[in-house]
Amino acid sequence: MQFNLADIFESVADAVGDREALVVGDRRLTYRELDERSNRLAHHLQGLGVGAGDHVGLQLLNGVEFLEGILAAMKLRAVPINVNFRYVADELRYLYDNADLVALLVNREFADRVDPARPAKLKHVIVVEDEYEAALAASSPDRLDIERSPDDIYIIYTGGTTGMPKGVMWRHEDLFFAGLGGGNPQGEPVEKADDVAPNALGRGVMVMFPAPPLMHGAAQLGSLISFNWGQKIVLLPKYNGPDALELIEREKVNTVSLVGDAMARPLAEALDGTRDLSSWFAMSSAGAILSEAVKAQFLEHLPNLMILDSFGATETGFQGSAAAGSSPEAGLRFAMNNETIVVDEELQPVAPGSGIIGKVARCGHVPLGYYNDPEKTAATFFERDGVRWVVPGDMAEVEADGTIRVYGRGSVSINSGGEKIYPEEVEAALKAHPAVFDAVVVGIPDEKWGQAVAAVIQVRDGAPNPSLGELDVHCRERIAGYKVPRHLAVVDQMVRSPAGKADYGWAREIASNAGS
Repeated sequence: MQFNLADIFESVADAVGDREALVVGDRRLTYRELDERSNRLAHHLQGLGVGAGDHVGLQLLNGVEFLEGILAAMKLRAVPINVNFRYVADELRYLYDNADLVALLVNREFADRVDPARPAKLKHVIVVEDEYEAALAASSPDRLDIERSPDDIYIIYTGGTTGMPKGVMWRHEDLFFAGLGGGNPQGEPVEKADDVAPNALGRGVMVMFPAPPLMHGAAQLGSLISFNWGQKIVLLPKYNGPDALELIEREKVNTVSLVGDAMARPLAEALDGTRDLSSWFAMSSAGAILSEAVKAQFLEHLPNLMILDSFGATETGFQGSAAAGSSPEAGLRFAMNNETIVVDEELQPVAPGSGIIGKVARCGHVPLGYYNDPEKTAATFFERDGVRWVVPGDMAEVEADGTIRVYGRGSVSINSGGEKIYPEEVEAALKAHPAVFDAVVVGIPDEKWGQAVAAVIQVRDGAPNPSLGELDVHCRERIAGYKVPRHLAVVDQMVRSPAGKADYGWAREIASNAGS
């Protein structure tokens, strides 16, 4: 067997068929049932004319249909495409067209957005609440007789922090090793694809809760890792803190994955000591870093909870884990894998301890590029000495001991009076204030400094609005004075992506119009 993700899933389903694979509300599927339902969907899509290389959109909340859609597409050698369910007509029009969708699975609550944005090439739209189960019931549960390849493509669309969404193209084999830990994220990767299923059979069963929307790459990869391990995945269609804690208690969840403070804080706020959370021993964040203030909230109630920050991107997969003492307040420091370095403007490695700020780069198992975007592909991917590299844009330096200190994406850094300021550090300082529930920091035009630091904050329920002067005093105890916000805007509700990432364009507009 080769490193094809559909083949690997089928081998695991054969090995642990009677284990529970997926729980959503009162729906519970074993690996055998999930495999058969995915086969049925694959046959249905095939009957519609969907075949190898075609793109199938998933405009869905978290549910069995999303993961069945991923598996069915891969079984067909088609390509699953994640669609942000918050997108409106103009954004959907761009994504549908850019991704070359030929079929789409969509929840009924989003279905009225499809036709106004629908290009001619999008031939088939399946509203899951209306026709999905009937389509599966009329289709064969048998596996398709298709020879698959490690070169089959998996695309993850990422909105990032700026610009239009980009589709990151991965070969299955590259994604298996870079994004799925080579079948063994806690140790050495497997040598053969045939080793994954026996390893899953030999593992004790754990319960995994990927909290972000599955349209976020981190949740997709976390789910596929769990399937490779033969573990049980539990999903919450619409995330909120109280419901998440109820799910953790009811299903005896062992590990929770989420994205930064925006997802972690509602969970922390819901902790009140009334639930039995003794099964929960690990929480990981990927795509955004947890602040010390939020970590402290968890450890106050769950002192034995292991909290892990991971470094990576849709374009790189997993690259490293936070070093001891790492936080946005103290500095983001990571122990990276052997494929990750920092390069200068000439794309040459930065020497440890040199103090040069360069860009994080990864080699080896990296994507092929961005779908339908050769210009951005050329700017982000390069080849040296026959080895492919990717440089997504994270600014960093290498400390004397080899630890990499990450400052943030260059695209959202603030240049104020010649000083580079990275928003995450300032946001973490703001969120340590007892009245601040959430914060996003941007640069806005300033005649004297070029850019001035501006903060958009959401105040905790029941707390008085802090003044700019009060936040100035608070922040100066934690960060250098030139990083402290000069402007403040208070909003009732922070706008973020469904996975919790900051919408810096929205925040910049709010801050620019606030006037102070």
